[in-house]
Amino acid sequence: MTARTVRNLVDGEWVESLSGRTRERRNPADTRDVVSTFPESDAKDAHSAVSAVAAGWEAWADTGPEQRAQVLEAAASVLEGQRDSLIADLVREEGKTRAEATMEVSRTPLNLRFYAGEAMRTAGVTLPTGDGSLVFTMRAPVGVVAAITPWNFPLNIPSRKLGPALAAGNGVVFKPSDVTPLLGQRLVDALLEGGLPAGAISVLHGGAEVAAALVADDRVDAITFTGSTGVGEAIHRAVPASRRTQLEMGGKNPVVVLEDADLDRAAALIVKGAFGLAGQACTGTSRVLVHDAVHDALVERVAARAQALRVGPGMADAVDMGPLATERQKELVLGHVARAIDDGARLVIGGPGDDSQDLAAGDLAHGHFVRPTLFTDVDPASALATEEVFGPVLAVLRVRSMDHALELADATRFGLSAGIVTADIARAMTFARKVTAGLVKINQSTTGQAMNAPFGGLKDSSTQTSKEQAGDSMMAFYTVDKTVYLSA
Repeated sequence: MTARTVRNLVDGEWVESLSGRTRERRNPADTRDVVSTFPESDAKDAHSAVSAVAAGWEAWADTGPEQRAQVLEAAASVLEGQRDSLIADLVREEGKTRAEATMEVSRTPLNLRFYAGEAMRTAGVTLPTGDGSLVFTMRAPVGVVAAITPWNFPLNIPSRKLGPALAAGNGVVFKPSDVTPLLGQRLVDALLEGGLPAGAISVLHGGAEVAAALVADDRVDAITFTGSTGVGEAIHRAVPASRRTQLEMGGKNPVVVLEDADLDRAAALIVKGAFGLAGQACTGTSRVLVHDAVHDALVERVAARAQALRVGPGMADAVDMGPLATERQKELVLGHVARAIDDGARLVIGGPGDDSQDLAAGDLAHGHFVRPTLFTDVDPASALATEEVFGPVLAVLRVRSMDHALELADATRFGLSAGIVTADIARAMTFARKVTAGLVKINQSTTGQAMNAPFGGLKDSSTQTSKEQAGDSMMAFYTVDKTVYLSA
């Protein structure tokens, strides 16, 4: 297949990096396949990208909300018209299965349409006074927004940042992940085709140097980031207190299974949450906290379902789980597996001795494939029970009671998503009130969110400054309030 050429976008022109340096992105299911070449940008490129948006965003801010809404609607239509090619590119560049890519490609234009509606609804309020004067609030754009996004949802997550930022009238400097540069370019191409003016957006490809330069630039008024907790914390340390910062980061998401649970249902939603997207979701199920009375029966069901999953290239028939996105990610995940074995956890499926599917044979040998992996007898204080793996590795821990389950659920630094499977709604609601997590799923997978629902974590999973995706605080992050006093 042909390698695509990806460029930076500066002042309406697709350009190479100032240094001329480039990198390659290879298909994670077959590293012989070069998907794209893209700029290896540096701080000078970042300066140019920010300069272009700083000079041009106010013209976009001065457009009427209906015009901004029309641009987002038109971009959504462009994406819908490119559905099949976007699915193919998403499978090839990121490694999703066809079904997973179809879900993301379908969701992204819906996001843009949702934010088109928000452009029309963003308004201030009037306040009563006793002296005949008028007091009211005005909502204005923040200014220049730096959007730094991850590789695991290279269309959906950027659309949840660019959509509301542009709907509010901001300019955006967009840095897609250097793992998925092509998908980032295609999203912005759709916005430009939909009528977005050149001065409203820049696109900047590259690695950590580019992100650091954006964070350090005083002309950037707000930073929205989704990615690892380590990178997010580094951003937080680098920005001044006056800079708006929205950070959505990692998770170590538990599912509690009580003794009254439907075990077949529990096993199905656990396998979906743990091994969907090859475990590369911030809300993915990483821990199962199961009552002693049903531990063995649940493990048997989860192991059977997980071992039946077929690993392979995402466009192939009957494939349930694709590769990990990068060689580095594969090495990190296998490192977690090796450490868990050394720490004394019991390997049920997966790992070096699992011969259920030969991942070193034929074309699979050229991909970053890892089998679904399940551990029991996991020490609650071990790395496997407390650190984010971001891969298809699941830890099962025994609990004695609901209180014990809550104790272990909160025994990590993270607080993104948490689930419970039970027939007792009263206990489920107690769990929802007491667990420290931004998302609580009752008899559902820890993954997946409603488009019109707020998204965000607690503890070290988020800065908790504004919820992402939807809700009152979502547009508040991208706007500033001014209180105006008027007398005739």
